[in-house]
Amino acid sequence: MRGVIENTARKQQIIDFRNLKYGNITPTDLDAYIEYKDKAKIWIEFKYGDAEPPYGQRLALQRDVQDAEKIGKDAIAIIAEHNVHDTGQSIMADACKVREICYKQNFAWRPPKYPCTVKQMVDKFIEYADRDANI
Repeated sequence: MRGVIENTARKQQIIDFRNLKYGNITPTDLDAYIEYKDKAKIWIEFKYGDAEPPYGQRLALQRDVQDAEKIGKDAIAIIAEHNVHDTGQSIMADACKVREICYKQNFAWRPPKYPCTVKQMVDKFIEYADRDANI
């Protein structure tokens, strides 16, 4: 079934980035990415509680949004939070609360205009990306 982790044991394996260091740059881990119909890109990072993304991860997401916009694609980066304390329990991505977005307007991180879930934000963004579909 699409969107379901088929091998949870493999998903739980840690990928060790320690030998992929370039000056003070190391790889960042990203939780979700949607490329939508060759016209929009959506990046999503989930954090537990009020945990903050590292500076480099935030900067990389911000730059990805800027780069996508430069080539004419709609783009958004979302930082969402969950409160699932039990690491053996799944986090339902759609229901997570959107904490911040990076989207146009100087590409600065900011809270959404209205409280919303990841599903609500992604649905609204896709609706926006599809606005010219019938022209």
